[in-house]
Amino acid sequence: MSPNKIETDRAQRFSALYDDAYLDVLRFITRRTNNDNGEDVAHEVFLTAWRRFDDVPTYRDEARAWLFGTARNCLLREWRELGRREELGARVSDVELNRPSNDESRLADARLDLATAWQRLEPAHQEVLSLAIWEQLPSSLAGTVLGISAQSYRIRLHRARAALRQYLDSPTPSTTTRQTEHQA
Repeated sequence: MSPNKIETDRAQRFSALYDDAYLDVLRFITRRTNNDNGEDVAHEVFLTAWRRFDDVPTYRDEARAWLFGTARNCLLREWRELGRREELGARVSDVELNRPSNDESRLADARLDLATAWQRLEPAHQEVLSLAIWEQLPSSLAGTVLGISAQSYRIRLHRARAALRQYLDSPTPSTTTRQTEHQA
């Protein structure tokens, strides 16, 4: 193959990856930051992907996981550079609960309970749950995003779900519980 043909093929494959995954990457980023620069971070992710295109997996789901991992690293680097240690927070406001209920006040209460419970979760638990819920990644790919094994991810997911369940069962935070959690 001629050098021009190789570059054209690479550009077409990258363009297809960008078209397929850009919105997923942007959503991944905006759920984790309150900043208005989500698009800038997304473009940084794809710039990294272009520079390291040979490292990007060829299968769609594996490529998305690689991009999510890159996005996570870009966000962590940005927070470090800016001196902020903000929690990785996923926005819960657009979550739709799968409970059949015609009573709007009960649905509103449930959303408030979920939002409160989510805020009480540690950032690591929020991250693990968001990879499972919003990104819908299987444990092997979610583990790749976090740089851990699939088994370790499943253990973390189990612990995060248990913590969320506990906070949903007791919606009012107690100061002694918060102190104990941070001391552990």
